[in-house]
Amino acid sequence: MKILCNKFPVDIVLCMVWSAILFPIAVFNMEAPIRIILGAPFILFIPGYVLVSALFPSKKPGSGITVIERIVLSFGVSIAIVPLVGLGLNFSPWGIRLEPMLLALSLFIFSVGSFALYRWFATTSEERFSISIDVSFPTFENRFDKALTIILAALIITSVALLLYVIIAPKVGEKFTEFYVLGPNGEADNYPQNLSVGQNATVLIGISNHEYREINYTVEVWLINQTTYYNITENKNKTFIDHMWFVNEITVELNHIPMDIDTPGKPQWEYNYSFSLHQVGSFKLAFLLYTTPTKDYTPNEDYNDTADQVLNSAYRDVHLWVTVT
Repeated sequence: MKILCNKFPVDIVLCMVWSAILFPIAVFNMEAPIRIILGAPFILFIPGYVLVSALFPSKKPGSGITVIERIVLSFGVSIAIVPLVGLGLNFSPWGIRLEPMLLALSLFIFSVGSFALYRWFATTSEERFSISIDVSFPTFENRFDKALTIILAALIITSVALLLYVIIAPKVGEKFTEFYVLGPNGEADNYPQNLSVGQNATVLIGISNHEYREINYTVEVWLINQTTYYNITENKNKTFIDHMWFVNEITVELNHIPMDIDTPGKPQWEYNYSFSLHQVGSFKLAFLLYTTPTKDYTPNEDYNDTADQVLNSAYRDVHLWVTVT
C-alpha cells in the first residue's frame, strides 16, 4: 500500500513546525539530548530544504528534481545558509548568540517556507512534488536482493542507534581538580606573612572536583625550612630541604560536578583553616592535595628524610611564605 500526500505539503509544514518546537526548547535550556536531536536538522537540513522546495516545487521532468537530489541539495544549501546568517548577525547589534541565531534562522525558515507553500499550491496537483510512503512488504526477485536489503536495513538501524548513543551519552571532558588557598577574606590577598610564635592565622582552602568520579581528598599541611643555592656545575639554582615538619591534615569526600562556564568561580567545598606556628624563621607553608590514601604522620615531627617522596607524590600543591618571629 502506498500513501501519497499530494493534497497537502506535509514536508514543508513539518519543517516549520519542527522549527517552532525547537525555539522554546533551546531558549529555556531543556535537556541537552532533546536540544541536540531537534537542533541538528534545524541547522543542517531544514533551511536548505525549504529553500529547495521554494525553488523546485514541481516533480515534472525539466522543471523538477529527484528525491535524492532534493535531499543532497538541502544539506549543501543549509551548510551555506547558516554561516551567512551568522555573518550577518556578527555585524548587527545582537551578535552571534543563541537567541539571535535561533530567531534569525526561524524567520528565514518561516518566510521562505511560506513562499514554498505558495509555490506548491500554485502548481497543479499532477506536477507537485509530493511525499509518498510505501508501507507494503517488499518483494524480491532472488535471494541476493533479499540478503542485500536486509544487510542495508541492519546498517541503517545500527547507524541510527550509534548516532543516538553519541548524542545522548555524556561527554567526558578534561579531568581536573580545582585546588586553591585564599586569604581570610576569600580573596587572593591579605595572606598571613608575618606571624609571632603561637599567633593564630587563617586561610581559606577550596577544592572543586571535575574528575568525573567521587574522590576522597586529603589535604596535608607541611612547614618547610629550605635553603636555595646556586650550583656552578649544573648552572642553576638548587633547593635543599633542611627541615620538613608535618602540621595537619584535612579529608573531604566530594562528588564530581560539571564545569559551568556560565557561573565561573562557584566553589564546591571551602574550609576556613586556622593554624599557629612555633618555629622561628622564614618558612614555606605547603598545602599538598592527594586523591589516594596517605600515610599517618605525627604533628610537629621532622620528616626531612622523606621530603622528596612526600612532595613528588602530591596531586596538586600550593604554598605560602611566612616569617615567624
